[in-house]
Amino acid sequence: MAILGISELHKLVKSKKLVEGLSDRELQNPEGAGFDLRIGELYELSGSGFLGVTDRETPKIKLIASFAKDGEKKITLKPNTYYLMGTIEKVNLTDNLVALMRPRTTLFRSGVHLLLGQVAPGYKGQLNFGMVNLRPVPFYLEMGSRVVHIQFFTVKGRNNLYRGQWQHGRVTTKQTTRQRERQV
Repeated sequence: MAILGISELHKLVKSKKLVEGLSDRELQNPEGAGFDLRIGELYELSGSGFLGVTDRETPKIKLIASFAKDGEKKITLKPNTYYLMGTIEKVNLTDNLVALMRPRTTLFRSGVHLLLGQVAPGYKGQLNFGMVNLRPVPFYLEMGSRVVHIQFFTVKGRNNLYRGQWQHGRVTTKQTTRQRERQV
């Protein structure tokens, strides 16, 4: 597995729309070997969830801030509270790329933890992950700020494309019926 450098990433952004909605900073002079992504949506969770062998149900969610609606609004992350967040940017992974994410250091230096994962080959859409303020005091964050660094790696050999139900940035299981859904 080899990490892609900025020159290769910029080519893929232009030819394959690898990442849509990048900020001018990331298009002109990104830092490191990847891109910084920005917080675009923030959700509070309530109620219980379930993960079974074949079925699942996520907690209810409530959108509390959106960069698209609110701009650079300052939000407060309550102490010891878990949130779900979505990025402004969308990704379009090809069948030979996988992406890994890391938090920007200001967050963990401030006691804010991101729960991140991988982005599988073939995934398309907004990225969602967990955010929790681990400290006993509030943390203030502006919508649109850079929160995570994403890096892209080539996959050698045969792989399977993403086929999950979270494709295109879906945030939760169906909220209208509150019924469990079958996993694919």
